[in-house]
Amino acid sequence: MEQTLGSNITVKMYSPSWINFDYTMVVIFVIAVFTVALGGYWSGQIELENMKAVTDAEDREMKKKEEYLTFSPLTVVVFVVICCVMMVLLYFFYKWLVYVMIGIFCIASAMSLYNCLAALIRKTPCGRCAIACRGKSIEVRLIFLSALCIAVAVVWAVFRNEDRWAWILQDILGIAFCLNLIKTLKLPNFKSCVILLGLLLLYDVFFVFVTPFITKNGESIMVELAAGPFGNTEKLPVVIRVPKLIYFSVMSVCLMPVSILGFGDIIVPGLLVAYCRRFDVQTGSSSIYYISSTIAYAVGMVLTFLVLVLMKKGQPALLYLVPCTLITASLVAWRRKEMKKFWKGSSYQMMNHLDYSTNEESPVTTDEQIAQQ
Repeated sequence: MEQTLGSNITVKMYSPSWINFDYTMVVIFVIAVFTVALGGYWSGQIELENMKAVTDAEDREMKKKEEYLTFSPLTVVVFVVICCVMMVLLYFFYKWLVYVMIGIFCIASAMSLYNCLAALIRKTPCGRCAIACRGKSIEVRLIFLSALCIAVAVVWAVFRNEDRWAWILQDILGIAFCLNLIKTLKLPNFKSCVILLGLLLLYDVFFVFVTPFITKNGESIMVELAAGPFGNTEKLPVVIRVPKLIYFSVMSVCLMPVSILGFGDIIVPGLLVAYCRRFDVQTGSSSIYYISSTIAYAVGMVLTFLVLVLMKKGQPALLYLVPCTLITASLVAWRRKEMKKFWKGSSYQMMNHLDYSTNEESPVTTDEQIAQQ
């Protein structure tokens, strides 16, 4: 080579510059806001249907009490403690527990996808052929739908490490999973929302910012689990994954970068948005709480991405989403002078309903109460 080119040879490596802002963030933003808004609206529609179906006051009171037993503040605290324990166990026993999480995700996401699509299919008038099985009628189209949902989950499980397209199936299953939880899980009042979101905010901040001072390698447990700790190729399927635009450029020859958003960053604020929507339905407040909380969530997501771009480091999204949504919902309730109702939730509405039903028998008492207010 020296005889051909001479002794003065210079070798330079070319490295394209990284883009400060990747438009994949827009895709994740749309997915997150769409899922939260749709899940919250769906929860409100279910509440509206339940209110129309249940006309007897005693049955409604019994139903509300069951919800309180299920979603008490103590239950919220226990749930957060379990999340912390699971996080630590996953960190130390990742190579075994990751497969447990993959199996749980496959089952839960397949069921969630079925629940979401079945609700749409039941609205269509065509194809309602049914078969009888042990005295029960089962629609054929729902049988095919269940097979399709199981097939999607199985295909993802088999090809989950395929970088080119497996992320699409994971995102579809993840969106269905988040939607199903937001519309199904019900927090009874704003008090439970504050406890849940506040504790999970502390949980998120601790495992992102505090744990680097505890771990041996100086990395946060949250970031390590998202990337696969100790060089593991298996990833936890608890995030929305979208390949960055440079995925299709020369920069992706040795590295396959993706933008991710955890399911918790969608589900946790989504539960608050769902409560706001149900409160709108219960009070007939023209969706003011639902719309304002959804906009606040969108603002929180934008703020998260801005900090991410400026600091160039992974951020706990709940650090920005929780204050935006809680403060906005509180301000709306305070401005409308409904904070007491909003804080106590459906139980307050239930007591008002029972008082009104009782006072209908005594118009004089009702008038006196109105005069006192």
